[in-house]
Formats: sequence, structure tokens, C-alpha cells
Amino acid sequence: MTVKPIIKMGNPTLRRIAAPIDDPTTPEIQALVAEMRASLEAVGGVGLAAPQIAVSRRLVIFEVPAERAEAEDGDAAEPVGSTVLVNPVITPLSDEVEMGWEGCLSVPGLRGLVPRHTHIRYTGLTLEGAPVDVEATGFHARVVQHECDHLDGILYPQRMTDLRYLVYEEEVPAFMEGLKADAEMAEAEKEKADD
Repeated sequence: MTVKPIIKMGNPTLRRIAAPIDDPTTPEIQALVAEMRASLEAVGGVGLAAPQIAVSRRLVIFEVPAERAEAEDGDAAEPVGSTVLVNPVITPLSDEVEMGWEGCLSVPGLRGLVPRHTHIRYTGLTLEGAPVDVEATGFHARVVQHECDHLDGILYPQRMTDLRYLVYEEEVPAFMEGLKADAEMAEAEKEKADD
């Protein structure tokens, strides 16, 4: 199957609200999913939305490999196999929001600290047209929210609450060391003030 290039931030397709899919069982949609899978496999990553290959349709694919789930969620790890989700709808199931680092194939080379709901329900259709109704928490919930944002023309930097936490990938270790040093300095100053 054809590997399609991933379009980048600035491309107008990434700003559009994607069109719903009337029938996910058509050959056109089956072929689109095959292209998305080939494209994602070629570049790596855990998810891809149709707009990222310049097709403005409400379709995402994702997976949460066990090792990534463990790295992100520890004992609460929730691995998820390869999933196709057509016309997804997300409903938060709690008000709890957690900050987490995200990257995006359409925003290459950067990472950002993004708030996401920790517990959601997502509904939609499978590629065969069967209904989907799943509760998700942790990294699984984060991945689904990130991918579905693409269907509404939203990239993760638009979700960020503090752009000081948007950094180049190669600077993440230095950035984290800087945060640690800042916290230690603040603690030392607090202790001095308490004396």
C-alpha cells in the first residue's frame, strides 16, 4: 500500500474540521485505512488521523503497545491493539486533567506539556461499521484525545496552557535538568526565608 507523506503544521488541511464518514465499509475508506497504516508504520508513532495525510475525514488509527503503556502508566498500564475509529466522539468522564508530554508527527522535532482528561469514553464505528463504546484512562485516553483533536483542526500546541513547556526534542533532557535545578533553588530559598 502507498505510504503518504505526513503533512505539517501550517498546512490548511490541519486547521479544518474533517467531514464525517457515511459508510466505513466502502472500498474508498478501506483503502484510506490501509494507506494510514502504511504511513504510520513508515514513520513510527502510536496514532494517526486522516487529516495528517491530507484527507479531511473523521477517521483515526492508534495503538498503545504494552511497553509504552507501562512506561507512561506504570502498574495502571492499559495496552491497546491496533484500532480504527470512525466518526469518533469523546466524552470526559471526570473533571480530572493531567499534564503530560506529547509530540506529533505533524509538529516534528518538538514536545509539549499538554493537559488532557484522565478518564474518557469514546464512541464511533469500526471499519466494519460496528458501534464502538470504550472507556479509557491514562495514556490510552491521552492518545485518543490527541488523535481526535486532529479531526477538529486542533494541534497539541493549541491545548497547551504555558508555551514555556514547548521544547525541541533534543533539549528535553537539559530542560528537565533545568526544571529540577529551579525546584531545588526555590526550595533552598524557601528554607532560607523560614530561618
